[in-house]
Amino acid sequence: MRSLVQRVSSAKVSVAGEVVGRLDRPGLLVFVGVTPGDGQAEIDWMVRRLLNQQVFEDGSSVFSAGAPLLVVSQFTLYGSVRKGRHPSWTHAAPGEVARPIFEKLVADLRAGGAQVQTGLFGAMMQVSLVNEGPFTLWLAKEPAGFPL
Repeated sequence: MRSLVQRVSSAKVSVAGEVVGRLDRPGLLVFVGVTPGDGQAEIDWMVRRLLNQQVFEDGSSVFSAGAPLLVVSQFTLYGSVRKGRHPSWTHAAPGEVARPIFEKLVADLRAGGAQVQTGLFGAMMQVSLVNEGPFTLWLAKEPAGFPL
């Protein structure tokens, strides 16, 4: 599982012109990619990192600050451009595999006390954000045997 995390003062996700998720106060915008083999171990690791990493200027975490999350599925985080001129998506989990993993991640973040908004899984989304800092982190917990 991979996440690209941006500290934002605001963010929103729209589908066909309709806002489906938004942050109107400082929090984290989290793009999540799932690969085959991801499971509860990867979800648990990601939840701990997203809730407890001290990412705000005052040294607080999402959990301690009560900051919201906007979590958006993004299979392209597993894109590879090592060969040819077109990205390869061979390491991205297909939708029927990725959706339940993504939904479990969101459920576990909520169970951990986070306020979570989401995009719309599998949809063509427009994402708008105001990055604070700028501040961007790459979090990755690959399943055992994942080819690097």
